[in-house]
Amino acid sequence: MMNRLWCLLVCFVLCMVQDSRSESPNIILIFVDDMGYGDLGCYGSQVNRTPNLDRLAAEGQRWTSFYSSGSVCVPSRRGLMSGRHPALMGKKNALVQSRDQLMASVMKQGGYATAILGKWHLAGYPKDFTTSPMHPLECGFDYHFGTPGSNDVPAPPGTVQNRELFDRSGPFTFKVPLIRGREVVEFPANQELFTQRYTDEAVEWIKRNHDRPFFLYLAHNMPHAPVFASKAFQGKSRGGRYGDVVEEIDWSVGQVMKAVQEAGIDGKTLIVFTSDNGPWSMFDVHAGTAGPLRGEKGTSWEGGFRVPGIFRWPGKIEPGVIDEMAANLDLHATFASLVNAETDRDQPGYISQDFSRVLFRGESSPRTKWYYSGAAVAFRSGDFKIHLSSKNRSSNPVTRGREPVTQHDPPLLFDLSKDLGERNNLAAEQPQRVKRLLSELERFREQQ
Repeated sequence: MMNRLWCLLVCFVLCMVQDSRSESPNIILIFVDDMGYGDLGCYGSQVNRTPNLDRLAAEGQRWTSFYSSGSVCVPSRRGLMSGRHPALMGKKNALVQSRDQLMASVMKQGGYATAILGKWHLAGYPKDFTTSPMHPLECGFDYHFGTPGSNDVPAPPGTVQNRELFDRSGPFTFKVPLIRGREVVEFPANQELFTQRYTDEAVEWIKRNHDRPFFLYLAHNMPHAPVFASKAFQGKSRGGRYGDVVEEIDWSVGQVMKAVQEAGIDGKTLIVFTSDNGPWSMFDVHAGTAGPLRGEKGTSWEGGFRVPGIFRWPGKIEPGVIDEMAANLDLHATFASLVNAETDRDQPGYISQDFSRVLFRGESSPRTKWYYSGAAVAFRSGDFKIHLSSKNRSSNPVTRGREPVTQHDPPLLFDLSKDLGERNNLAAEQPQRVKRLLSELERFREQQ
């Protein structure tokens, strides 16, 4: 009798585990480069046509206070892949020593097939990417096809990456390698084909892997300056050169959604769309807009950090607009919870918060504070934000030299619920609130 009861108990536990795993979705993370908060129709654009992304948002959740981990490429990706705040993770080689805790490795713990298509740029631009200990294949990915870093590196000899060079550059001006696994398959790569090629690869990879749980990280090079669209999209948008690129990315999202539906896995696939940081607005036709937000890439203003954040999983995520706070580094803990994987929360700077209860249950977000780090520093708690320092653009658009940083003593204070453009400094009127936010920032730094 006892043996029979024991067998029934074991069967019950196994069924429970199987049921919980059956709830674990395929995850497709679409990560674009330098797209602004105001570049999509669902975020207010009156110029760019983005029907597929608008549909993704209408059928899922559109977050209005979703943050990148950094206001430039590498810090944002380091936070995304590790769940650790880039300013709090410590020594430079911190990620090398914890590769088993990067996002793709965590997905593999849950039995997932993993792939990265597009830009990596997690550890700068190593001289020999194919043998780097931080190559994607060393960081939990089963499959890799893309570029080591940004599409404007390296610059042609004797030049700097400025507006004049971007204006006259063609798709082969910047000698960027296209790499599959550890093999360079094209050098220099044709940048007009980046979005199309990654999309085709994504569709084929979904077809090959639809019968097992998978994590697909589709990290587009575009719309990072200089921007390039394929011939089918050139000159077609009202947004000029940049708009052509945004509309091709929208097409790409549509192709991915179609592939998921044709594979019969729409109801068990979570699709996430976001950007690595705000727009590089100082480059005009090569860049987008932060919409109602102040600032751009490389600044601590909202326009540098606040980005589109869209989540769709039919039947699981109730469509709606979420005005609460989250950051791309929170995807680490959230994805881990979805695939029943463990994370090492004792790593320096690990502040990732699981916000799955917001996605699926309509509960409040666990994130109520955000630390904007970089050359300029700011901190947000609830609706209020202080700037300890600020700058107006990422760098000098001609020389690409450092942009001056202004220190603020006392810090600037803004109420984002009433002043999204950060124009009305309340510091003189509310000195106690400034003091309180400074104390919260200090505790935030110390607790990590």
